[in-house]
Amino acid sequence: MPDKLATAKCQPCAAGARSLTDQEADALLGQLSQWSREGSCIVRTYRFSNYHETMAFVNAAAWISHREDHHPDLLVGYKQCRVVYTTHAVSGLSRNDFICAAKVDALFTL
Repeated sequence: MPDKLATAKCQPCAAGARSLTDQEADALLGQLSQWSREGSCIVRTYRFSNYHETMAFVNAAAWISHREDHHPDLLVGYKQCRVVYTTHAVSGLSRNDFICAAKVDALFTL
């Protein structure tokens, strides 16, 4: 299933769109590895061997975000990056959050 999310395309949120229900979000979260929910966000911390690897990941995640027009919060440290997705337009989680999370995870399967 993560492959299905990873190959999907983010869609703009229509005016008045609602956030996912807890059940919908939990079902999509079950398709991801090592992501967890924190309130209205999904989060994962990626760990690396050095700063160079961390920054390469950050740049790749930024490219994905730009291409999908869906941007996470990134907290960057020397050997780690915490990625946080939420959809501000719906004040909660949308399918776009899970699509982008799967695309970021796919960076490690190439």
